[in-house]
Amino acid sequence: MIVQLQGLVSTIGVLDIIDIVVVAYFLYRVYLMLKNTRAATLVKGLLVLVGFMIICRTLNLHVISWLLEKSMTVIMVALPVVFQPELRRALEQIGRGKLFRKGSELDEQEVNAMLDAIASATKAMSAAKVGALMVFERATGLVERIETGVPIDGLVSSGLIQNIFVKDTPLHDGAVIIRGNRVVAACCLLPLTENRNLSQELGTRHRAAIGLSEQSDAMVLVVSEETGAISIARNGELMRYLTVDDVKDILRNAIVQPHAAGKDSLLDKIKGMLGGEKK
Repeated sequence: MIVQLQGLVSTIGVLDIIDIVVVAYFLYRVYLMLKNTRAATLVKGLLVLVGFMIICRTLNLHVISWLLEKSMTVIMVALPVVFQPELRRALEQIGRGKLFRKGSELDEQEVNAMLDAIASATKAMSAAKVGALMVFERATGLVERIETGVPIDGLVSSGLIQNIFVKDTPLHDGAVIIRGNRVVAACCLLPLTENRNLSQELGTRHRAAIGLSEQSDAMVLVVSEETGAISIARNGELMRYLTVDDVKDILRNAIVQPHAAGKDSLLDKIKGMLGGEKK
């Protein structure tokens, strides 16, 4: 085996290495582009079907293999339609020269500035009983929701957030979607939850927040227009009557370090103390 490996290695040239590196980098960029969209889930489902088809072929399950092969043919034809938004965005990025730029994460100073701005705006709107709906994008992309609103692409600041939600202004009705430390869009439409076991006190904003949190891993911050109460929806659950400090802690743990182990303990503790509305 060692001799065979040595023979295989000896056949690899410089051009082969360049070829492999270019393909690997291209696949990596495709992965980065898809991981922030719902298309990532479709890709996982496609990979599961391919793996199942390989297993069926290995076990000589001819009927199932034939059905899966025909299904894969239909799926391959439908892929350009399913991934149309992602393909369009990729072509736009290529045209703008952004496809191969490295995305940067927020540093600690930027995170603190963003959280301080959100906390300041939330406190002011709560005191003035100004209704607000803010969505914080996480792993699941919200491209479909962003496209329903008005593009902003502005740095998160307390003044910007408060101005957007001033009553009777063009952008106050709907949700603001925040990605990193930038307001991506405003006046975005969110899906309403179909859960009929919620309290009758909850209005459209709260039901929209719960609805989006049921369909994605986004965090949704709500300020009640009637009471000024602050709530956060996540995973189909609503944490109500939060303080500004609670908001900062929850957002930091859930958004800044979403994959860190044990970070959900704070959320569970607050839900236990405050009594969240469950899905």
